Amino acid sequence: MSMSFVFVDGPNNGSCISLLGNNRSTVPVRKMPIVGDTGVFLLTGGYAIAQTHRADFKSATPLLDAML
Repeated sequence: MSMSFVFVDGPNNGSCISLLGNNRSTVPVRKMPIVGDTGVFLLTGGYAIAQTHRADFKSATPLLDAML
């Protein structure tokens, strides 16, 4: 899975963090590495912890909680 978070307000306005990794929805809590960043996050590292709260598989719409 690849996902980018773009900040459009506040002190991080214009900055971006990108995640890349295996996002198996059957695992309750997942860790995914931060592989790209811009703005105030330039040259940072780390990982995100993702947890699925709810998923509607008919419409393919998940509700995720991610802590960076």
